[in-house]
Amino acid sequence: MTSDETGLSETSTGGGAGPAKKRGRPSIRRELVEREIKENAARLFAERGVAGTTLQDIADATGLTRQAVYHYVANKDDLFAQLVSEIADQPAQLLHEINGLPDVPPSERLHRMASSLALHQMADPGRFRLMIRSEADLPDHLAEAYSASRRRVLKELIAVIESGITSGVFRAVNPRTAALGIVGMLNWIAWWYQSGDDEQATAAQLADMAVRSVLRDTQPVEPPTAPRILASVRQELDRLERLL
Repeated sequence: MTSDETGLSETSTGGGAGPAKKRGRPSIRRELVEREIKENAARLFAERGVAGTTLQDIADATGLTRQAVYHYVANKDDLFAQLVSEIADQPAQLLHEINGLPDVPPSERLHRMASSLALHQMADPGRFRLMIRSEADLPDHLAEAYSASRRRVLKELIAVIESGITSGVFRAVNPRTAALGIVGMLNWIAWWYQSGDDEQATAAQLADMAVRSVLRDTQPVEPPTAPRILASVRQELDRLERLL
């Protein structure tokens, strides 16, 4: 493979000549190839498991030689660790930034959070299927990092729900239960999302559902009147007669 194909000059691979100067086009190509390698790796890891996937499999799926893949990743385990770190870190950071917006009401913050999580899932559902299937087999350091990230995501959702309850916008639900329910709904995107779906519309619909699950009923309550009270009493008497 030539230096143009790998995005690296010969001097960058060794020989004591020092690192090659960075140029715009090779740098962009390197990012594109790295992304393609990771996408194919995530798909193969999810389908076959990490143990059942070789670096040669990833190279074949990407259209590279195995030797060329080594220009981008050190080994299979390092590639897997990169995937886990990216999946774990980004959602929590997104939610933390949204939760820090001072002038945005809780309902809008929750909507943005749910929409961001949905779009993040749809950007690469293969990676999330990989995490779900590989979670039990993660090395200790990766398992701890992933668990810490999930706790951060849950913490941010709980915080915005508590804020909505305090301000009277949300019902007096259990914040943790409500947050777990929203996370559970969004996690399933990785299993049913199909490429070509309208991502923005899908994310907006799911975000609407997330907000409505905790939103206080704003319908005006009609004051009791004599006819309404009598109707209610008659219904209760009818029910009692049927029981007797």
